[in-house]
Amino acid sequence: MTTIEIKSLDTIANAASEFIKQMGDNTVFAFHGEMGAGKTTFIKAICEKLGVDDVINSPTFAIINEYRSDSGELIYHFDFYRINKEEEAFDFGYEDYFFSGSLCFIEWPERIESLLPHDTVHVTVKEIEGGQRQVIIK
Repeated sequence: MTTIEIKSLDTIANAASEFIKQMGDNTVFAFHGEMGAGKTTFIKAICEKLGVDDVINSPTFAIINEYRSDSGELIYHFDFYRINKEEEAFDFGYEDYFFSGSLCFIEWPERIESLLPHDTVHVTVKEIEGGQRQVIIK
């Protein structure tokens, strides 16, 4: 388990760089945390550090956003908040994304827990006192 501290928005880029160092060969990352904890903001910082020039925002209504890093690597950003049952994930072919070898950043993974690959890295973003954030990687 690794913990990364985000003291303020001014330090989020450094936290994103540290997260990238910890990623290894893993490709699927499930981001857990309460509403407003900073999951989307942290994923945006990670994508920016990976060289994504596209507009990075929460795919709350689209469910999935696709980005491309400056090296051409595909990055998929999911938000399953509006999924009511796991079967809805079958409608867009989730397995094509999760098992593609491309990076997948998943918000609200609790909604599709049994569909996650066995090697999914679980990341918890939580607010601690003073508005700081803690990112716990398991």
